[in-house]
Amino acid sequence: MLPRVRARGGSVNGVLDIAIEGIGLCAAGLPDWETGAKLLADTGAIIADATVRPVPSLLAPNERRRAPESVLLALAVAEQACAMAQRNPRELPNVFASAYGDLAISDYLCATLAHAPLELSPTRFHNSVHNAPAGYWTIATGCMATSSAISAGAATFGAGLLEAALLAQSESTPVLFAAFDIAASGPLADVVACRNAFAVAFVLAPGAIATKAPRLRLHLRDAAAPGLAPPPARMHALFAANPAAASLPLLAVLARREPVALDLAASPHSYLHMEISF
Repeated sequence: MLPRVRARGGSVNGVLDIAIEGIGLCAAGLPDWETGAKLLADTGAIIADATVRPVPSLLAPNERRRAPESVLLALAVAEQACAMAQRNPRELPNVFASAYGDLAISDYLCATLAHAPLELSPTRFHNSVHNAPAGYWTIATGCMATSSAISAGAATFGAGLLEAALLAQSESTPVLFAAFDIAASGPLADVVACRNAFAVAFVLAPGAIATKAPRLRLHLRDAAAPGLAPPPARMHALFAANPAAASLPLLAVLARREPVALDLAASPHSYLHMEISF
């Protein structure tokens, strides 16, 4: 569900002033934000790696073995962002966003129900729900703060960023935001435009709390974006292959530390206008 906001004059009751305290990143050739920032800031080529299986340390070994790729991906970037922000994961309200959920498990469920329904795995069924990564995160960290799971198609990253920013400002507290999707498999690969695994996370804080962190000034506008910012040219294929990679233009700006304005889809009929400063 998209965040419900009251708009006046084409913006979210004025301006959301948010700071980015921490960043997490995980994709093929981009195992963390430190590596990703160097590649996004320079012109070097990404080192392709077909396998992306992060190992979030917050999960106990038994849970890690049972967890699907989507959970491992989401928790890995969330853990990175909290570490960079030096925030206790247990204390942060959190928003997890995914356009498609776990596509591999969805493919398994459909195939098994069609051919051998009595053989359906209870564990995989448990992991199929859209808020499974959020559930694993709250169990692993002991977090009892507000938790949300969002899906908004191609606009999922923008919708999730808006939800997290609104929560941070309205509650005057830092918020964890993680966006992720994995590659489609089986027949779903023919109908779902998701070819690679990609995840990104931010710890967002109200601008009044943070001091030296990069700042976002966000306006929600009720129209199609006039021209969404493209990703770095060498990352265009990755950008087109995963909804969470809609974050790449913002990540490139953060890596280069260049004050600039970007537009980001937040729904089919609205977009976020972002002014980034350092």
